[in-house]
Amino acid sequence: MIEKRARAAYPRFRTLPTRWADNDIYGHINNAAYYGFFDTAVNCFLIEEAGLDIHAGTVIGLVVETGCNYFAPLAFPETVEAGVRVARLGNSSVSYEIGLFKPGEDQPAAQGHFVHVYVDRDTRRPVSLPDGMRAALEAITA
Repeated sequence: MIEKRARAAYPRFRTLPTRWADNDIYGHINNAAYYGFFDTAVNCFLIEEAGLDIHAGTVIGLVVETGCNYFAPLAFPETVEAGVRVARLGNSSVSYEIGLFKPGEDQPAAQGHFVHVYVDRDTRRPVSLPDGMRAALEAITA
């Protein structure tokens, strides 16, 4: 289990809508949907602030590890505020931490992590992070 982090620990936030299909039979967001929130929050940051070109860039990130801890339920039609931070920045890998918050709440409803290894789009071999991407990631490194 990763250390539970309050809202102030996350330098970037993204508001994400929940969808009707995210709820399960028990009336809350199904555990699998949380990973979609994590992926969306991180990739929006990478595209908007770090220059990731998902369609034609030579560098892509492959997810090699994920995990999530659940603290309180979320449910449709709530919105989710996803906080993003970098826990570890390597030469070709990045470990992200993501906190999912109800609007205005200081403690996360869930908190997760995942690791990207950046590779050449064609060869799928690890490559060093591009300078612009590294600079953007350094700005949100804990």
